[in-house]
Amino acid sequence: MAEMDLDDLQRVLDQVESPYTVDEVKENGDVRLRLPVARAHIRPGGTISGPALMAMADGAAWAAVLAHRGPDMSPVSTSLHIDFLRKPDPEDVVADGVVLRLGRTLAVIEVSIYSTGTERLVARAQVTYAIPAAR
Repeated sequence: MAEMDLDDLQRVLDQVESPYTVDEVKENGDVRLRLPVARAHIRPGGTISGPALMAMADGAAWAAVLAHRGPDMSPVSTSLHIDFLRKPDPEDVVADGVVLRLGRTLAVIEVSIYSTGTERLVARAQVTYAIPAAR
């Protein structure tokens, strides 16, 4: 069950000046983020840069953890593995963050990144977040 809805999650992302827009928060807490692609994200050859896609994977994972747990800002990424599957078109991309496991100290999130014009899967990542103990 989601602890945060779309508006709550967008307020948190805006508070930290995130470049992402929340497109969806499902009842189970899984999320879809959008990156409005800017010129700074485009590499020669007309593709979106790998670092922009990696940052988006991390952002979608963090948003999914927040949606599941509420606005606790303490979870931090501990690992990120990404596979780039095909060249994304130079347009907005969306990332679906799905929590695979949410424990007391770790969360594991799968992130799928798509080009919006074709919904082609361009990258898939697995991200692990540490959840610090309350002090």
